[in-house]
Parts: sequence; structure tokens; C-alpha cells
Amino acid sequence: MAFERKNQPLATRRIYFFRQMRYTAYALGIISVSLAIGTYGYQYFDQLSTLDGFYNASMILTGMGPVNPMVSPAAKIFSSLYAVFSGVAFLTTISILLSPAIHRFLHRLHIDEKDWNQQR
Repeated sequence: MAFERKNQPLATRRIYFFRQMRYTAYALGIISVSLAIGTYGYQYFDQLSTLDGFYNASMILTGMGPVNPMVSPAAKIFSSLYAVFSGVAFLTTISILLSPAIHRFLHRLHIDEKDWNQQR
């Protein structure tokens, strides 16, 4: 279900809630896939355990930086590319997560006062 247009009435709170939950699920999906890619990459390129790979991927994805030093050139290249990917994934996730709330706010700004009073 797409967002309502400017000339349409504001979505009900119920519709907004379910829309926000759907977009939260999308954001969690992006985070989960990003963590899986990072965990596997650290396991494959630096021979880290699953837990250590997950820990490194989590720290990179949140912007904290790597925990274990990368030893091989392949691990260093993967870590660098994963860091760039993580920055893009973080910004994408935040924009997806906030888009229903921002749309609702902007839609409210375009509603005429008489329409707003009728919807209450």
C-alpha cells in the first residue's frame, strides 16, 4: 500500500501504525542481511569464529570500528569494502525506518485547517 497523496485525507492511526511496523520490518531485514554478509565475510577472509565475525560485523555496521585486526590482504580489502557498504546500509535503513513518520508530518502540513478539524 503506497502512501496517500497530498489531496487525500491523512491516514488513520491504525493504518499509520501498520505502515510503520511494515517499514520497521524492512529495516530489520536490511540489518539482518548486512550482519549475515559481514559475519560470513569475516569468517571466510580472516578465519574468525562465527561469534567473532558477528561481533566485528556488528561493530562495523554501527560505526564503532573493527575489533580484531585484519591479517591478510584479502581480509583488509573485505573489511574496507564492508565498512563502505555499512555506511550506505545504515543511511538506507534510517531513511526507510523514518519515512512513514516524515511523510505523515509533511502530509499534515498540507492539510487545510477545515479538513483537519473534520478528521478529529
